[in-house]
Amino acid sequence: MDPQQIVFLLILGSALVLLVSEWIRLDLTAMLIVIALAASGLLSPTEALSGFSSEPAILLVSMFVLSGGLNHTGLAGRLGGWIGRLSGDRVWRAVLVIMPSVALMAAFSHHLMVSALMLPVLLTLSRSHKLPAPRLLMPMALAASLGTTVTVIAAPAFLVARDQPERAGAATLGIFSIAPLGIALCLIGTLYVLVCGRWLLPQREGAKAEEDRFQLNRYFTELLVLEQSAQAGKAMTAFCKEHSERFTVVDWLRDGRSLARPWADKPLASGDLLLVHAAPDELAALDREQGLALHAVVQYGDELAEEDGRTAQRNERLVQAVIAPDSEFAGRSISEIDFLGRYGLVVVGLWRKHGFMYRELSKLELRPGDVVVMWGGQDAAQRLADHGSFLLLLPFEGRARAKPGKAWLAALIMGASVASAATELLPVSIAFLAGASTMVLSGCLSLKQAYESIEARLFVFIAGAIPLGLAMQRSGTANLFADWLSPLVAHWEVTWVLLALFAAAALLTQILSDTATTILLAPIAIGMSDPLDISAAATVISVAMGSVAAFITPIGHHGNLLVYEPGNYRFVDFVRVGTPLTVMLGIAVACIAPLLWPA
Repeated sequence: MDPQQIVFLLILGSALVLLVSEWIRLDLTAMLIVIALAASGLLSPTEALSGFSSEPAILLVSMFVLSGGLNHTGLAGRLGGWIGRLSGDRVWRAVLVIMPSVALMAAFSHHLMVSALMLPVLLTLSRSHKLPAPRLLMPMALAASLGTTVTVIAAPAFLVARDQPERAGAATLGIFSIAPLGIALCLIGTLYVLVCGRWLLPQREGAKAEEDRFQLNRYFTELLVLEQSAQAGKAMTAFCKEHSERFTVVDWLRDGRSLARPWADKPLASGDLLLVHAAPDELAALDREQGLALHAVVQYGDELAEEDGRTAQRNERLVQAVIAPDSEFAGRSISEIDFLGRYGLVVVGLWRKHGFMYRELSKLELRPGDVVVMWGGQDAAQRLADHGSFLLLLPFEGRARAKPGKAWLAALIMGASVASAATELLPVSIAFLAGASTMVLSGCLSLKQAYESIEARLFVFIAGAIPLGLAMQRSGTANLFADWLSPLVAHWEVTWVLLALFAAAALLTQILSDTATTILLAPIAIGMSDPLDISAAATVISVAMGSVAAFITPIGHHGNLLVYEPGNYRFVDFVRVGTPLTVMLGIAVACIAPLLWPA
C-alpha cells in the first residue's frame, strides 16, 4: 500500500467519523472533504471541485426545479391527494400504496427525480393524516432505488452493465431483461418494510421546515364571482366538488344576504360573495383564479391605487398582523376600523384559533389573537407595524401557484424530459436541465420559485462528496480492492460468487457512484464468468444490482440523502434498516440470476 492510498484511507475514515457522529453539518463535512483532497495532492483543485459541475449535481438541481414546477402548478398536490385517499390514516396502508407507486415511476425515470417529486407530497400527507414522516420517507427512498432495477434505462449502472455481456460474446440485454429480478426485489423490499418497519423505522417526528413553524393552516376570506365568470351558472355542488382540494365554502351571500340552505342545486351568479376557508397557498393565488377574485381587492383596489398615487397593484403585497390582547380594535368590526382610510390597507382574510365564521368579514368583530391578512403597499405596511394595537406583523407566507391550466403543461415537460433521457435523444443531465429551463420559460414557476425549490445544503453535500470516488480511483485504492476480490472467489460455488460480487459492489457504492462501481467491477465479473462456467450476464447484473440496491448507509444513494433532514433521520437509522434488507436482496439476486441467465 503506497502513501497516496494511506492518505486517502485516512481522509475517508475521517469523513465517515464526521458523518456517523454528526458533530458538524453534512454540507460542512463535504467542504472539508474537498479541502482535504486538494490539500493532500490526491486531486488537483479543479478535480476536487469537479463535483459541483458533475452530472449528478446538475441532475439534482434540475430535479428540484422540475419537481418544483409540478408542485407550484398543483400537479403534485393532486398526486398527494390521490395517494392520501388511498393511504388512509395507517402507516402500513400508506407504505403499501407508496412503495409500489414510487417503484413504478422510478422504473422509467431517475430515482432522484421521483424522490424529489414525492418528498413534498409525503410531507403534506404526514401533516394532514398525522403519520410520522420518518416512517414514510425512508420507505419511499428505498422504493425509488428498487424501482430502477426493473428496467435497464432507469439507472446509469445498468446502462453500463448492458454492454458488458455483448463485449464478452454473449447476447446483449434488452430493456426489460432484468424485469423479473427487479420486480422480485421490489416485492421483497415492500414486504420487508411492512413486516419489520414497525420495529426498525424510527418513531420520532420528522423535521419541520422553517417556514412551517410560523405558518398557519387555513384562513377565512371572501371571493367575488366576477362579471362573465365561467363559474356563473354552475350548481354549488359542482363548484364545491371542483374546488374541494383548494378551499371550502362556508357561506354564500347574494345582495348582502345569506342564501338559505340547502345549496346543492342552486346556481352561482355574477356578483355573488362566497366566504371560504382556504390554505395560505390558495389565498395567495385566489385573486388570480379565472372568474374569481378577492372581494376586498376588487372593491377597494382602485381606491387604494389612487390614494398611493401609483398604478393599481404595483408593489402591493399580502401581510398578516396579530391583534394584541389590549388592542383598541378588539370588539370592533373590520368596517368600523376602516383599515383603508387609516392605513391604506384592505383586509382580505382572517385566521381565528377557535370558532367558525358565517358572515361577511367586514361585519366580524375582532378578538385578541386574531390574525388579519391585509393587502397594500410597503409604506402602508410600515405605518401599520408602528401601531401598538398589533402584536406582530409578518409577511404572508402563502405562495401563489401558477394557473391550474399549467399543471398539464408541467406534466408534459416532465414527460418529455423523461422520454428524451430514456430514448437517449439527449444525455440524461441535458434532458432534465432542458426540462427545468422549460418549466421556468413556460411560466409553470417563476425564476425566484425555481431557486427556492433547490435545496442548497443537499446540493453542497452531494457535490462535495462526489470527488471521493475520483480520489479512490486516482490513488489506486479501488484497483487494490478489486485485485483482492478476484483470487478470493476463484473456487467458490456459483451462488457464493454472485453473492460476493453483489457484496463487493454494495460496499464500494457507499463511496463511489453506482456507475463508477459498475465500471470498476464489471470487467472483473466478466473475466470470472468463463473459468467458473457462469453466465456473463448473471455476473455483471449481480454487480449492477449490488451498486444500485445497497442501502447500508445513507451516503450510498442520493435519494437517501434527500430525505435525511426532512425525515429527521440519524446515520444509524439507515444502517439498522438498510443492512438486513441489503443482505436479503443480495441472497435473492444470487439465487435468481443463475435461473434467468444460465451458463
